[in-house]
Amino acid sequence: MDDHPASEPLVAKSASVADDVVFGANVVIHEDVVIGAGVVIQDNVVLGKLPLLSASSATQGEAPGALTIGAGARICSGAIIFAGSTIGEGTIIGDQAYIRERAVIGEQSVIGRASGVDPDVVIGDHVSIQSSVYVTAGTVIEDEVFIGPGAITTNDRLIGELDGQLDGPTLCRGCRIGAGAVLLPGVRIGEKALVAAGAVVSADVADGALVVGVPARER
Repeated sequence: MDDHPASEPLVAKSASVADDVVFGANVVIHEDVVIGAGVVIQDNVVLGKLPLLSASSATQGEAPGALTIGAGARICSGAIIFAGSTIGEGTIIGDQAYIRERAVIGEQSVIGRASGVDPDVVIGDHVSIQSSVYVTAGTVIEDEVFIGPGAITTNDRLIGELDGQLDGPTLCRGCRIGAGAVLLPGVRIGEKALVAAGAVVSADVADGALVVGVPARER
């Protein structure tokens, strides 16, 4: 294979980028993005993208503001991170991950390949989110939570009605969510609780409990 140098990133004038940031090819950095020291940004990443929302979007809100990426973070190939989000120090954003405006992701966490994080999500430190997970708007994920591949969170009790109030789940510290589980709007998953693979959770789960099945029941 020929040794071709990586193309220079396209960086907006108002962006602030530490001197030692490492760029792959075809990186785009929009206005007001702040990137800390030691960050690695791989090929085809877009940072600081502005949302284009329909008039009826339930995620309308204030202007998103700046995107901030903490020191030592890793942004993998094809990831898109919107304006107004915060990525903590040492966090890894996987290939093709999609992080929407005003999402906050803590330190030393991992967002897996092709996972989506919606607006106004709060994710703590040392969280592990595996591949193809959907984290709906308004979800709160506390520290040290594990979410298995293909899990889905939901927030709309009226399933698309325009006057419906969005209510994301809360995942308390140290809980574990199995592959392919579905969490319905507003549920609370207690500290160190375990939701089995494929479970559909429609009610709160107590601290330390194990729930299985459809609908999920304590075992």
